[in-house]
Amino acid sequence: MTLVLPEGNFKAYLFDCDGTIANSMPLHYKAWKHILEQHNCPFPEEQFYAWGGRPIREILATLNMLHGLDMPIDEIAVTKEKHYYSVISELEAVPEVLEHIHEAHGRVPFAVVSGSTRESVVRSLETLGLLDRFNTLVCAGDYTRSKPHPEPFLIAAERLGIAPADCLVFEDTDMGVDAAKAAGMGWVRVLQPHER
Repeated sequence: MTLVLPEGNFKAYLFDCDGTIANSMPLHYKAWKHILEQHNCPFPEEQFYAWGGRPIREILATLNMLHGLDMPIDEIAVTKEKHYYSVISELEAVPEVLEHIHEAHGRVPFAVVSGSTRESVVRSLETLGLLDRFNTLVCAGDYTRSKPHPEPFLIAAERLGIAPADCLVFEDTDMGVDAAKAAGMGWVRVLQPHER
């Protein structure tokens, strides 16, 4: 499947990580299910994908609120990430995005803009052999307002020294696309596994 980019002379590419560069969403969902079942907390797959791009602690706080639970957020966040790392060797890149990374590397600067922790992003990119391709990583903890707010993308553009209008965002979620639009950036939507 080919990913068709919008028209424009873009001077930087900003990539979401999970579900966009890395086909990691199925592995993350397995980790979520494994952990949340121990707390009798429902997390339907459809909801998981709709919330793609949200930081892990934000997801847990929202689940606590929705279900009247009091899950220990920091503890579960650490446990969930450990479970993901235990299966990370199964990780593969999203082929149609990888093609654009190879084609444009060295021609325009790249950033990763993710709702995941820096450790999670680094480990995913290292597993795929892509970490050295990116000029900067903007991860959970680097911003105060997560997607769909434009702040994470605007931080990446500022770090790269590129005007927002000259940036092209690669995203797999509506929330991420909304953030790109709000930042005044071009965007291309990457299909999620169940859409391919």
